[in-house]
Amino acid sequence: MRVIHTADWHLGQRFSGQSREAEHDHFLDWLYEAICQHEIETLVVAGDVFDTGSPPVFAQQQYYRFLARLTGSPCRHIVITGGNHDNPHFLQAADPVLRAINVQVVGAAPEDFQKQIIHLPNAENPRLVVAAIPFLRDGDLRKSRLGESSDTIEAQIKAGIAAHYRTAANHCAGYREKRVPVMATGHLYANGCAPSDTERSIHVGNLGQITADAFTDVFDYVALGHLHRPQRVGGKEHIRYSGSPLPLSFSEREYPHQVLLLQFDGACCPQITELRIPVRRRLIQKEDSLRNLLSFVENFRKSDDELTPWLRLVITNCEQPLEARRKIQDAAHTQRKELTVVELRANGVEVAEETRAASVLSEETMRNPRAVFDKLLDQRGITHDADRQSLCQTFDELLERYPHPTDDRL
Repeated sequence: MRVIHTADWHLGQRFSGQSREAEHDHFLDWLYEAICQHEIETLVVAGDVFDTGSPPVFAQQQYYRFLARLTGSPCRHIVITGGNHDNPHFLQAADPVLRAINVQVVGAAPEDFQKQIIHLPNAENPRLVVAAIPFLRDGDLRKSRLGESSDTIEAQIKAGIAAHYRTAANHCAGYREKRVPVMATGHLYANGCAPSDTERSIHVGNLGQITADAFTDVFDYVALGHLHRPQRVGGKEHIRYSGSPLPLSFSEREYPHQVLLLQFDGACCPQITELRIPVRRRLIQKEDSLRNLLSFVENFRKSDDELTPWLRLVITNCEQPLEARRKIQDAAHTQRKELTVVELRANGVEVAEETRAASVLSEETMRNPRAVFDKLLDQRGITHDADRQSLCQTFDELLERYPHPTDDRL
């Protein structure tokens, strides 16, 4: 059976206030063509279909339009699991309709564990068994008690995740003995892997949750989501993050973006082929003097077949940031058909439209505590990756303990 493993679509994401709708349209068109070209029978999406729990209408339309389109392709089975960005109730709301077109969604860990075990094409004659495990929330893994330390919570979460996968393996072991391949999904952070600056801390405490040992030998392949950089876990060929189809921040602009084609032939590690996704919009970061950056903007030309590139410009040794911003904006306006400057920084700090320290935030940003915190870090000039990651991790722990009523993760 031929399977595509993908994850972290983040439909509906906004990038420095810019919509990603056109890029996601290009990706979904490319994915459909890849499914047809390679005669893919099963599509597995390992979480974070949407960027927020309440995705915009256009993102919902992209999602349902793509699933409906697959009915005219070789793909006969679609398995979708929820991620930490997804609202599980929203994902599963259309379950009766989606099942009619062979789309099976597991938005959250069900009370009946067996509902996570999916037999393709059916239980009577399975050719592939999928342990469709979504993002496991704190309440799925343990019972909280007052006064617990963060170390205790962390240990319980790790133990709960490992136990969940052991239970799934026990449900699937009999099929593998019959030479039926078994794969599992997951949306989590595996210890030792490399994150970017856009993945949220999804549990209290240290981000590293489990190791490759948590996935038993019953699983011929483990399809993971959450980390946007494609990578193996613990050096294991069959335990992989597919990565995100689009760069979701400037820090991800150099990553390869891909889906993984799996060719199963019995109960063993499948043949794995990386299918690179064409980049339709470049994210460009350039650091230089104001004079050189102005020359770069004024002489920039995009290729005919790409979307307008987005630029992050960093001015070095800038004495008049607001005047520099005006000059860059004037040059970019002249070049608006060639490029868009989405972020401008000078001396390590984002150059705001206004001179006062507390810039006016949009209503959308004010509803997201993490976005407000990111703006605060920018204002304080905290740009070092390690420092920001540590502070953001601590802030996320506070959000987990004391949720904000409008936080889009709830």
